[in-house]
Amino acid sequence: MKEWIAEHPKPDGSTYNLYTDGLKIYTTIDSRMQRMAEEAMDRHLANLQSLFFQQISKRKAGPFYFQGGDSYAEGQKIIARAMRQTPRYRHYQDSGWSPERIVKEFKTPRDMKIFAWGGDLDTVLSPWDSIQYYKSIYQAGLLSVEPQTGFIKAWVGGIDFRHFKYDAVKQGRRQVGSTFKPFVYAAAIADKKYSPCMQVPNIQTCIEAGQFGLTEPWCPSNSDDEYGGVLTLKQAIAGSVNTVTTYLMKQIGPRPVIQMAKALGVTSDIPEVPSIALGTVDLSIYELAGAYTAFGNQGLYTQPIVLLRIEDKNGVVLDEFAPETREVFSPEVAYTMVNLLQGVTQSGTGVRLRHTGAGYGSYVTGYPYGFDNPIAGKTGTTQNNSDGWFVGMVPNLVTAVWTGCQDRSAHFGSTTYGQGATTALPIWALYMKSV
Repeated sequence: MKEWIAEHPKPDGSTYNLYTDGLKIYTTIDSRMQRMAEEAMDRHLANLQSLFFQQISKRKAGPFYFQGGDSYAEGQKIIARAMRQTPRYRHYQDSGWSPERIVKEFKTPRDMKIFAWGGDLDTVLSPWDSIQYYKSIYQAGLLSVEPQTGFIKAWVGGIDFRHFKYDAVKQGRRQVGSTFKPFVYAAAIADKKYSPCMQVPNIQTCIEAGQFGLTEPWCPSNSDDEYGGVLTLKQAIAGSVNTVTTYLMKQIGPRPVIQMAKALGVTSDIPEVPSIALGTVDLSIYELAGAYTAFGNQGLYTQPIVLLRIEDKNGVVLDEFAPETREVFSPEVAYTMVNLLQGVTQSGTGVRLRHTGAGYGSYVTGYPYGFDNPIAGKTGTTQNNSDGWFVGMVPNLVTAVWTGCQDRSAHFGSTTYGQGATTALPIWALYMKSV
């Protein structure tokens, strides 16, 4: 609204006041779905956070984890950088304090109130330790969109705006991991007319130096380092098998994938390199949810919108909004992609949505869901488990969920706990159970 107000002055040239001029703003948000999304996020993350605290209490470096490096030393550097960005540090600096005196002050315990699930907590903590504490907090964002209309039904930008004044949905950009793979599949299917039953050997595939601008061979491994046999495309995307995605990238190259992503509303920079096939790019939740609308809308991309119209205090319409739409691929390709992505929840990384084998709280989240309706989706887990994603689709709703700590170096130490199926998928499941 700040942008709209800046660009739309009153007839007399003065500026609208958002709070006192009686503007009526109509949005697409469904207040009931918004509440359900917030409750789902709160319920899961309180549980996930408790487990994360248990695990990092055993680490000298706390939340920070660097494979093959000195996690404690690197973590202290991260805290020091964050300290130097605080208003407190700048105040001391402007007052002529030496760096050593400032650090000593930051490491002196004091009374403070900190964020905690269940309500703010009064405690005694040094500002230095409070920085580490806040970098230990798992964050999340959720966007839920009607693919046919582009109407945003729920937008949860973070876990607590009072403590974390940041919108993870549109401001934030994080590595998307395997949630990017459907764009590779869609580009290959549109270009080569592949079917879900097409078989590809599950062997380590290399893209050689000289191809697509590579200066050295690129030979990614499967996350479980298991190979052998052949897989259909449906089996491969269900298991998020890297070798098959690499094979598809080798057939078409990165340029058609980038062109498709851009046509699907992605505005972030995507480098023209084969490794984008495995989701090495940083995108926003908004971009990812918007891109998936084409899968659920017969190949038609529909830009997510939250504003419908703005009226003045007398009911005069000042502005109306409609989503941008365009056909990106054929209905046949869209149908094929939905069929492939349904396999993720039938036998792949999202299969726990179909189970009722454990109650909530068991194995981090349990799997008490027992969904039997059509669900397509894709999990995503980034390098070192820094980010966990799940994008789930039912016929009338596309919902993207991201989870991760503020700093990418703070994360679970194992994929069992850090994967998108564990960190993000349960938020989607709890939300959809309520909806």
